[in-house]
Amino acid sequence: MKQLLLVFLGGGFGSMLRYLISRIFNDYFQYFFLGTFLVNVLGSLLIGLILGLSLKGDYLNQNQILILATGFCGGFTTFSAFAFEKHSLLTSGELFHFSLYTLSSIVIGIFAIALGLWLAKLL
Repeated sequence: MKQLLLVFLGGGFGSMLRYLISRIFNDYFQYFFLGTFLVNVLGSLLIGLILGLSLKGDYLNQNQILILATGFCGGFTTFSAFAFEKHSLLTSGELFHFSLYTLSSIVIGIFAIALGLWLAKLL
């Protein structure tokens, strides 16, 4: 039961922060959802760092991993909004922006995870 509560609390904080960032940044560009992009890249960096630290040694215990990686990062990042935004770009005929946003989100997200893992090794 304690583990479920940790995931719930972390997810709640992550979701609230994602909402605030999306509200602030999604209106900057017409065809690029900057808020969603930022939370997904930052979430990728954070989960890489968190899981990298957990693999490195005794930096984080199982409860800390649950609240931070599963809870916070799970609530903070958003695949459903990412998919909806892609759909809206496709249905409006914005193939270039669809491709740019999709590729940059995936490539930079993977790079951010690698960067987080690398940073964890340095700590």
